[in-house]
Amino acid sequence: MEGVTEATRGKGGAMTWAFALHRNGRAAKRDAYPFTDILSVAEGQRAYQDMRNWRGYAPTPLRDLVGAATRARVARVLYKDEASRFDLGSFKALGGAYAVARLLQRLLSEQINGPVSVDDLLSGAYSNLTHRITVACASDGNHGRSVAAGARRFGCCCTIFLHEGVSRGREQAITGLGAAVIRTPGSYDDSVREAMRTSLANGWHVVADTSNDPADEMPALVMHGYTSLVIETLERLRSVGDALPTHVFLQGGVGGLAAAVVSYLWEELGTSLTPIFIIVEPSRADCLYQSAINGQPTPAKGDLNTLMAGLSCGEVSRVAWPILESGVEFFMTVQDRAAIECMRLLHRGALGGGSIIAGESGVAGLAGLIAATRDPQGQLLSRLRLNASSTVLLIGTEGATDPDIYKRLTKT
Repeated sequence: MEGVTEATRGKGGAMTWAFALHRNGRAAKRDAYPFTDILSVAEGQRAYQDMRNWRGYAPTPLRDLVGAATRARVARVLYKDEASRFDLGSFKALGGAYAVARLLQRLLSEQINGPVSVDDLLSGAYSNLTHRITVACASDGNHGRSVAAGARRFGCCCTIFLHEGVSRGREQAITGLGAAVIRTPGSYDDSVREAMRTSLANGWHVVADTSNDPADEMPALVMHGYTSLVIETLERLRSVGDALPTHVFLQGGVGGLAAAVVSYLWEELGTSLTPIFIIVEPSRADCLYQSAINGQPTPAKGDLNTLMAGLSCGEVSRVAWPILESGVEFFMTVQDRAAIECMRLLHRGALGGGSIIAGESGVAGLAGLIAATRDPQGQLLSRLRLNASSTVLLIGTEGATDPDIYKRLTKT
């Protein structure tokens, strides 16, 4: 185990940013990808081919943050901008909706005793059956929005459980898609438990992006949907002969996105070309960081009261954890103020790529990179093995999913 905590200080010694970093020595020695029973390139490609036929599908932009590259003294910083994904404003649009489709295919196939295709669902061929099915999930906002969109696209009913910290704006975005919303007291993890209890009582089908059961197939389906953004990125880079990423900074949360990205790149590129992965979380919602330190799934030490609401998760997904434990070399936490500043930098176009709209949960990876550039001893960049030949990939996971919060935070 190897860990370090650092803090940057501004004029007069006042603290401006603080971060913590832990190095996971196990991942530094990784071999060939061993987790195809959980996530695989083959299943990721299946999801990608399905979603390319959905109405509204388009690859999201891969932006070149020249200013960020200059700050970090690296060759390139690439920003996969998910703000326009299926008009839902978040990468989550890829996961929940895809899992809904796969769930309905299975349920209908069992009822009619025959195969059901995605085209059958899209055409409404079995609408008399899908209307009797209800899907449900707990959410911080974006996953619920994706599940609700999937339910509307494929013709089933939907109920979303939102904890008390989810903004009214995000709730309205979900109800606007035709889903019912049930508010629950407590944290995200409390809403997960309530979604499971109520759904079991009502015969609803939970489309969860996290689970305490390592064998649960639903979070894996959600994560296979996420891999489409990785496939798009590789296709773009390969089509023009650009260098593949040497480093990937990823948001934390329960670990679903991170596991999807890590697994696909690890299996597809092989051990020698797989990037160095750095997971970045809010300091108040640090379940992945704590799990890395302890070598096993461990609850967050913080109170989960973070501005980065989409990452306000206290417990790691047991489906995602084996991949992260073996594949991610660095785990990092940052404070909320770092996210706010990154939102403002992108909004002003100060990092290159023009003005970019990024929500508070979408900039954690960027915040980790910028924190590394502000290390007063100048050692963190070398510790992460970032240098003039490095290409950094960031996933801008959301746009202004709550416009009122975005306007308030980017106002200077």
